Amino acid sequence: MVRKAVLPVAGFGSRMLPASKSIPKEMLPVVDRPAIEYVVKEAVRAGIKDIVLVSHSSKSAIEDYFDTQFELEHQLEKKGKTALLDALQNILPADVNIISVRQHHALGLGHAVACAAPVIGNEPFAVLLPDVLVDCLDIEEDLAVMVRRYHDTSAAQIMVEEVPAQRVDQYGIVALEGDAPRAGDSAAMRAIVEKPPINEAPSRLSVVGRYVLPGEIMAILAETQPGAGNEIQLTDAIATLIKQSPVEAYSMRGQTFDCGNKVGYLRAIFHYAARHPDLGEHARAMMAEASQR
Repeated sequence: MVRKAVLPVAGFGSRMLPASKSIPKEMLPVVDRPAIEYVVKEAVRAGIKDIVLVSHSSKSAIEDYFDTQFELEHQLEKKGKTALLDALQNILPADVNIISVRQHHALGLGHAVACAAPVIGNEPFAVLLPDVLVDCLDIEEDLAVMVRRYHDTSAAQIMVEEVPAQRVDQYGIVALEGDAPRAGDSAAMRAIVEKPPINEAPSRLSVVGRYVLPGEIMAILAETQPGAGNEIQLTDAIATLIKQSPVEAYSMRGQTFDCGNKVGYLRAIFHYAARHPDLGEHARAMMAEASQR
């Protein structure tokens, strides 16, 4: 069973400066809660019980957010602010654990995932990049489908979406054994390459930021040498895994928002504000008014 998830949160968030100078980019608010809460709750809804934060000394605010703040809760209870108290107490279910490990050197995504090896052991696990928010609206969430597919087939799952041909050199790109899967389905992979030259890309299917992987990839990561950008790339470890075990590309159904850049962050705010149960009507009215100016 997939019960653990790794969230790499040690990056400095330079694309979000100056806001991320003193606030972790993962803690920047999307409407009324930090971006990382959306990602953690996505993992929890997929059945994850242990959230492993691969962190840095400057990111303690993330751990604090998911901890209990007794004094604040006592004051809210004393003042009868039950709605706010409930909101704080329901950030994380009682049976979900937040575990933090340190990435002491910024050596790439593969290295960040490898830092979680002592917690993961040889168990299967998910990887969620906290920059990427995924909203599946009213259909079953992609990560939950990927976890179930892994349970059924033991094939690693890599979430993908199609990107324009001129942008393939910005992503990890997969090559398939056969035809591309329909949205919500998976297909066998034969290769994966990190940021290939446009004229050498094996497809237009880019890795999105959600993975379900077997525990044995940790041993592969331990032997993986620096690749693109002189960093230890998770894609290189997956390329090795493909030679040893089945790996599938899962075609996502949801909508993604890259909160690691300012335009994507703004898109996320507009989207989630419009869907907010309490603020949605006001947000939609304000956006409609702004569009008429």
